[in-house]
Amino acid sequence: MIGKCNVKPFKTLDDMGDIRGKRVLVREDLNVPMQDGKVSDDTRLRAAMPTINELSDRGATVLVLAHFGRPKGQPSAEFSLAQVVKPLSDVLGRPVQYVDWEGDAAAVAALQPGDIAVLENTRFFGGEEKNDPAVVSRFAALGDLYVNDAFSAAHRAHASTEGLAHVLPAFAGRSMEKELDALAAALGSPVKPVAAVVGGAKVSSKLDVLTNLMTKVDHLIIGGGMANTFLAARGVDVGKSLCEHDLAETAEKIMDAADAAGCTIHLPYDVVVAKEFAANPPSVRTCNVHEVGADEMILDVGPAAVEALADVLKTCRTLVWNGPMGAFEMAPFDTATVALARTAAALTKEGSLVSVAGGGDTVAALNHAGVGADFSFVSTAGGAFLEWMEGKELPGVKALMN
Repeated sequence: MIGKCNVKPFKTLDDMGDIRGKRVLVREDLNVPMQDGKVSDDTRLRAAMPTINELSDRGATVLVLAHFGRPKGQPSAEFSLAQVVKPLSDVLGRPVQYVDWEGDAAAVAALQPGDIAVLENTRFFGGEEKNDPAVVSRFAALGDLYVNDAFSAAHRAHASTEGLAHVLPAFAGRSMEKELDALAAALGSPVKPVAAVVGGAKVSSKLDVLTNLMTKVDHLIIGGGMANTFLAARGVDVGKSLCEHDLAETAEKIMDAADAAGCTIHLPYDVVVAKEFAANPPSVRTCNVHEVGADEMILDVGPAAVEALADVLKTCRTLVWNGPMGAFEMAPFDTATVALARTAAALTKEGSLVSVAGGGDTVAALNHAGVGADFSFVSTAGGAFLEWMEGKELPGVKALMN
């Protein structure tokens, strides 16, 4: 890997040269969920492993920067990264030291090549989130090189995510590199035709996503409560369904603009409805969208529509997915999400589709369908992934670009 030709728009660990004896500041996402004093999900720790271990193996002194919770610029035991040091050490399979901000320079100076240390929560400094030059300078004084490996925090212009890239030689870590490569393959320079699945409860929360995607994809599949607003805009009576009726005109404009851009919007023509929002209610039934009762609510996409959408995916070469098709948390309203996700996974495994998914609900939905590992790439970044789908520039990413 080391020394290979890099034609990417950002520098990676391959471009660092000989780093033996260098102190490398590595921004990771260690903001892991805790339960009863223990890490309940170590996904982010495992994502940090390739970069940290590689740098250590290459003889660098690895200084890990990260935030934990929202301490509002004040040190507190509740938000100390000290509690993440042992879980990270267990994942890495090697010792990890902890360095408090008091006496940090002396503690860092005592570290040897190959050593790994986690520095205390960057948000214990009030200037971290303000990208204060004084905080940037304090961080920078501890290292020779900077690696950003935390895509999930790249939408924040903070001292440790953006500021450092301007004062130290900056590189993308392996997790960041993998994420950026996947996003480039999905929307940057995708193999066409491209489909996007966008679900979720409200159109209002995905307006920028829809506006950006309709100029970049060939097929826009809308599910979840969002679809109800588009159906209502087309004159469909959606009964008691979750629906933003005040956005009907906005939905119409999106559909008109998509049509002008050559993007086909797909809405369900059969749906699964019930009179109550509960698991396996006695009133559940499947019907045409024009047959929804006044006392019923749409809770999932129907089987005929799912079959048609599966056929659409079979014609595509790239898929971007954000949000579930229905109320997937409860049976039987998880059926459409599971079925379409499994179709996408099967197409990916056979090599005919590049599939990139992201967002909290999306990750949970794909894991529920048992196909999270079968997509080309699943991003665990929430806000950063959404802002990327909106076409926004991510400060932490921009700062890494050559």
